[in-house]
Amino acid sequence: MTTLPPTPLKPEDAAQRLADGRAVLVDIREADEFARRRARGALSRPLSSLESQGLGLPDAREVIFTCRTGMRTGANGQRLANVCGGRAFVVEGGLDAWDAAGLPVEHNTKAPLEMMRQVQIVAGLLVLVGVVLGLAVSPLFFGIAGFVGAGLTFAGATGFCGMARLLALAPWNRPVAA
Repeated sequence: MTTLPPTPLKPEDAAQRLADGRAVLVDIREADEFARRRARGALSRPLSSLESQGLGLPDAREVIFTCRTGMRTGANGQRLANVCGGRAFVVEGGLDAWDAAGLPVEHNTKAPLEMMRQVQIVAGLLVLVGVVLGLAVSPLFFGIAGFVGAGLTFAGATGFCGMARLLALAPWNRPVAA
Protein backbone atom coordinates (compact mmCIF):
# COMPACT_ATOMS: atom_id res chain seq x y z
CA MET A 1 0.00 0.00 0.00
CA THR A 2 1.38 3.39 -1.03
CA THR A 3 1.54 6.16 1.55
CA LEU A 4 2.55 9.78 1.38
CA PRO A 5 5.64 10.90 3.28
CA PRO A 6 4.74 12.50 6.62
CA THR A 7 6.43 15.78 5.67
CA PRO A 8 5.08 17.71 2.68
CA LEU A 9 7.49 19.14 0.11
CA LYS A 10 8.38 22.81 0.28
CA PRO A 11 7.24 24.57 -2.91
CA GLU A 12 10.86 25.12 -3.98
CA ASP A 13 11.66 21.40 -3.57
CA ALA A 14 8.57 20.46 -5.58
CA ALA A 15 9.56 22.92 -8.32
CA GLN A 16 13.06 21.42 -8.47
CA ARG A 17 11.66 17.88 -8.89
CA LEU A 18 9.45 19.18 -11.71
CA ALA A 19 12.37 21.00 -13.37
CA ASP A 20 14.48 17.82 -13.18
CA GLY A 21 11.71 15.91 -14.96
CA ARG A 22 11.31 13.50 -12.03
CA ALA A 23 7.75 14.49 -11.17
CA VAL A 24 4.44 15.78 -12.44
CA LEU A 25 2.29 18.32 -10.57
CA VAL A 26 -1.38 17.38 -10.11
CA ASP A 27 -3.90 19.94 -8.86
CA ILE A 28 -6.86 18.29 -7.07
CA ARG A 29 -9.11 21.37 -6.93
CA GLU A 30 -12.33 21.45 -8.92
CA ALA A 31 -12.26 22.60 -12.56
CA ASP A 32 -13.71 26.05 -11.82
CA GLU A 33 -10.97 26.73 -9.24
CA PHE A 34 -8.25 25.42 -11.57
CA ALA A 35 -9.51 27.56 -14.47
CA ARG A 36 -9.06 30.78 -12.51
CA ARG A 37 -5.59 30.23 -10.99
CA ARG A 38 -3.06 27.39 -11.19
CA ALA A 39 0.62 26.58 -11.01
CA ARG A 40 2.16 26.66 -14.47
CA GLY A 41 2.32 23.15 -15.90
CA ALA A 42 -0.04 21.59 -13.35
CA LEU A 43 -2.54 18.98 -14.49
CA SER A 44 -6.15 19.18 -13.32
CA ARG A 45 -7.46 16.03 -11.65
CA PRO A 46 -10.39 17.05 -9.38
CA LEU A 47 -10.59 15.18 -6.10
CA SER A 48 -14.33 14.59 -6.65
CA SER A 49 -13.64 12.35 -9.65
CA LEU A 50 -10.17 11.04 -8.87
CA GLU A 51 -11.14 7.51 -7.86
CA SER A 52 -13.56 7.04 -10.76
CA GLN A 53 -11.34 8.54 -13.47
CA GLY A 54 -7.85 7.93 -12.07
CA LEU A 55 -4.81 10.06 -12.77
CA GLY A 56 -4.35 9.04 -16.41
CA LEU A 57 -0.67 9.95 -16.43
CA PRO A 58 1.48 8.95 -19.42
CA ASP A 59 4.44 7.69 -17.39
CA ALA A 60 5.56 6.57 -13.95
CA ARG A 61 7.12 9.78 -12.65
CA GLU A 62 6.60 10.87 -9.05
CA VAL A 63 3.33 12.65 -8.47
CA ILE A 64 3.17 15.88 -6.48
CA PHE A 65 -0.35 16.84 -5.43
CA THR A 66 -1.45 20.37 -4.68
CA CYS A 67 -4.61 22.29 -3.81
CA ARG A 68 -5.09 25.93 -2.82
CA THR A 69 -3.81 25.90 0.78
CA GLY A 70 -2.70 22.32 1.40
CA MET A 71 -5.77 21.48 3.49
CA ARG A 72 -7.44 19.22 0.91
CA THR A 73 -4.25 17.36 0.08
CA GLY A 74 -3.48 16.94 3.78
CA ALA A 75 -6.96 15.70 4.62
CA ASN A 76 -7.05 13.26 1.69
CA GLY A 77 -3.50 11.95 1.75
CA GLN A 78 -4.39 8.27 1.81
CA ARG A 79 -6.92 8.65 -1.03
CA LEU A 80 -4.28 10.41 -3.12
CA ALA A 81 -1.66 7.76 -2.35
CA ASN A 82 -4.08 4.97 -3.27
CA VAL A 83 -4.86 6.53 -6.65
CA CYS A 84 -1.22 7.25 -7.39
CA GLY A 85 0.24 3.78 -6.90
CA GLY A 86 3.83 5.10 -7.02
CA ARG A 87 5.83 7.73 -5.19
CA ALA A 88 3.64 10.64 -4.23
CA PHE A 89 4.07 13.89 -2.33
CA VAL A 90 2.04 16.98 -1.46
CA VAL A 91 3.08 20.63 -1.62
CA GLU A 92 3.23 22.28 1.78
CA GLY A 93 0.84 25.24 1.78
CA GLY A 94 -0.51 24.39 -1.67
CA LEU A 95 -0.86 26.91 -4.48
CA ASP A 96 -0.86 29.85 -2.08
CA ALA A 97 2.61 28.88 -0.81
CA TRP A 98 3.75 28.15 -4.38
CA ASP A 99 2.71 31.67 -5.40
CA ALA A 100 4.26 33.24 -2.27
CA ALA A 101 7.57 31.52 -3.12
CA GLY A 102 7.57 33.37 -6.44
CA LEU A 103 7.05 30.25 -8.53
CA PRO A 104 5.12 30.61 -11.82
CA VAL A 105 1.35 30.85 -11.51
CA GLU A 106 -1.12 31.31 -14.35
CA HIS A 107 -4.12 33.59 -13.78
CA ASN A 108 -7.24 33.75 -15.91
CA THR A 109 -9.12 36.82 -14.74
CA LYS A 110 -11.83 36.16 -17.34
CA ALA A 111 -12.80 32.88 -15.66
CA PRO A 112 -15.75 33.28 -13.28
CA LEU A 113 -15.23 33.16 -9.53
CA GLU A 114 -15.22 29.66 -8.10
CA MET A 115 -18.77 28.37 -7.55
CA MET A 116 -18.29 28.01 -3.80
CA ARG A 117 -17.25 31.67 -3.51
CA GLN A 118 -20.28 32.73 -5.56
CA VAL A 119 -22.55 30.76 -3.22
CA GLN A 120 -20.90 32.34 -0.17
CA ILE A 121 -21.29 35.85 -1.60
CA VAL A 122 -24.96 35.41 -2.57
CA ALA A 123 -25.88 33.62 0.67
CA GLY A 124 -24.15 36.28 2.75
CA LEU A 125 -25.86 39.10 0.88
CA LEU A 126 -29.28 37.48 1.21
CA VAL A 127 -28.84 37.01 4.96
CA LEU A 128 -27.61 40.58 5.36
CA VAL A 129 -30.52 42.00 3.34
CA GLY A 130 -33.00 39.85 5.28
CA VAL A 131 -31.67 41.03 8.63
CA VAL A 132 -31.49 44.72 7.64
CA LEU A 133 -34.99 44.67 6.16
CA GLY A 134 -36.23 42.68 9.15
CA LEU A 135 -34.97 45.38 11.51
CA ALA A 136 -35.90 48.39 9.37
CA VAL A 137 -39.10 47.39 7.57
CA SER A 138 -40.86 44.30 8.89
CA PRO A 139 -39.89 41.25 10.95
CA LEU A 140 -41.25 39.13 8.10
CA PHE A 141 -38.01 39.79 6.20
CA PHE A 142 -36.13 37.70 8.79
CA GLY A 143 -37.65 34.81 6.84
CA ILE A 144 -35.11 35.45 4.06
CA ALA A 145 -32.24 34.81 6.46
CA GLY A 146 -34.00 31.73 7.82
CA PHE A 147 -34.63 30.37 4.33
CA VAL A 148 -30.97 30.80 3.35
CA GLY A 149 -29.85 29.17 6.58
CA ALA A 150 -32.14 26.21 5.97
CA GLY A 151 -30.84 25.91 2.41
CA LEU A 152 -27.21 25.91 3.54
CA THR A 153 -27.98 23.31 6.20
CA PHE A 154 -29.69 21.13 3.60
CA ALA A 155 -26.74 21.54 1.22
CA GLY A 156 -24.29 20.54 3.95
CA ALA A 157 -26.32 17.50 4.97
CA THR A 158 -27.11 16.18 1.48
CA GLY A 159 -24.39 17.51 -0.80
CA PHE A 160 -27.03 19.13 -3.06
CA CYS A 161 -26.75 22.91 -3.28
CA GLY A 162 -29.70 24.45 -5.08
CA MET A 163 -28.09 27.89 -5.03
CA ALA A 164 -25.01 26.54 -6.82
CA ARG A 165 -27.27 24.92 -9.42
CA LEU A 166 -29.04 28.23 -10.00
CA LEU A 167 -25.79 30.19 -10.15
CA ALA A 168 -24.40 27.72 -12.69
CA LEU A 169 -27.14 28.94 -15.06
CA ALA A 170 -26.05 32.57 -14.75
CA PRO A 171 -24.65 34.10 -17.96
CA TRP A 172 -21.18 34.67 -16.49
CA ASN A 173 -20.88 30.94 -15.66
CA ARG A 174 -21.76 29.69 -19.14
CA PRO A 175 -18.92 28.53 -21.38
CA VAL A 176 -17.93 30.99 -24.07
CA ALA A 177 -18.56 29.73 -27.60
CA ALA A 178 -15.36 29.20 -29.59
